[in-house]
Amino acid sequence: MDLFEAIRKRQSVRAYQSTEIPEEKLVAILSAANQAPSAGNLQAYEIYVTRDQATKRALAKAAWNQDFLAQAPVVLIMCTHPARSATRYGKRGQRFFCLQDAAIALAYAQLAATALGLATCWVGAFDDKGVARAVGLPRGQHPVAILPIGYPAESPHRRPRRVLEDLVHHIP
Repeated sequence: MDLFEAIRKRQSVRAYQSTEIPEEKLVAILSAANQAPSAGNLQAYEIYVTRDQATKRALAKAAWNQDFLAQAPVVLIMCTHPARSATRYGKRGQRFFCLQDAAIALAYAQLAATALGLATCWVGAFDDKGVARAVGLPRGQHPVAILPIGYPAESPHRRPRRVLEDLVHHIP
């Protein structure tokens, strides 16, 4: 699947088959995330991966009972690592660049999963402390998003997007 097809096909899926994700597909997804651009190439993020049912249930609870998280065979937890970015960029890196780095890397992972025939749903609604506890995050790292990955067990209707004329503003 080419990039533009993956972009068109990607949509949020909240129901997953129990079929396991082959290790080579997971490695390809993580490798795609690792190729994402980052400020100063510092890659100021960490990716936590779980297949453990108890951890997935704890994440679902921390995500305000979004139980579909526990249904996915694999869940990625993307976290900022502000200290990595602060070494070169100070406060701006600590507050902003690490967040950008993490978001871009997770977007690459999401598109890679789509290209491999898998489904995802970017989850940003959660209790930070609950996620940190569920994952056992080291002090100083902060969760940005949770990404369940699996083979889809639903085909949601495509939601409309804004038209470009409403979205894009050309300036002189």
